Amino acid sequence: MKTVSHWINGSLTTDKASQMGEIFNPATGKISGTVNFADITTVNQAVQAASSAFDTWRHSSLTKRTQVLFAFRELVNKNKEKIAEIITSEHGKVLSDAQGEVTRGLEVVEFACGIPHLLKGGFSEEVSTGVDVYSIRQPLGPVAIISPFNFPAMVPMWFFPIAIACGNTVIVKPSEKDPSTIMFIANLLKEAGLPDGVFNVVHGDKVAVDALLLTQVLNQFHLLVQHLLQSMYMRMAQKLESECRR
Repeated sequence: MKTVSHWINGSLTTDKASQMGEIFNPATGKISGTVNFADITTVNQAVQAASSAFDTWRHSSLTKRTQVLFAFRELVNKNKEKIAEIITSEHGKVLSDAQGEVTRGLEVVEFACGIPHLLKGGFSEEVSTGVDVYSIRQPLGPVAIISPFNFPAMVPMWFFPIAIACGNTVIVKPSEKDPSTIMFIANLLKEAGLPDGVFNVVHGDKVAVDALLLTQVLNQFHLLVQHLLQSMYMRMAQKLESECRR
């Protein structure tokens, strides 16, 4: 029986988890494996790895970033059927739907390969008397992706190719119900030449989600977003608690 662990700083973690979840095969209803749940310490390790990698990755050339993404695109295309099989084995959607999901995600990777053109800044001379205006586009820093159960490949691939192409580092918290897809993708990114720490994966439940939302290491833009998400998250939890008490 397989055990799915976290992907931090370019490799699988080997620490023993204090809490684990079960992975089911929807076709049989039987347990096909287990997944380690991250505690606050594990999440902080992933955030620290992403933060450290950002110092170098943000200064990597656009050529380097797109080379990695082009290589990743070829690997995903080559392994499309394998990824679809993993999705089907844990999610339960038919193979053709799973293949379509991978294709939709691959479209975003292809878009990210052409991102250098969109990262150009701008300059306007004399917008007012003696005033020039310029704009530059810079990476934000480590960012988090909390993805749902229904599209274990497509939804993360909507975000991380763009984030990586723009010089950011990433931490993904996939659904604990179908965690193997993103782990396979993490291996493909490493094979494509992505430096360690740029892409990280932590598994878990509410503990891992809360730890990501509350971490103070992520960039200031993300701190603004996390406060909004935390407020929404708490309101939803209070609403569900109120409904359950009726």
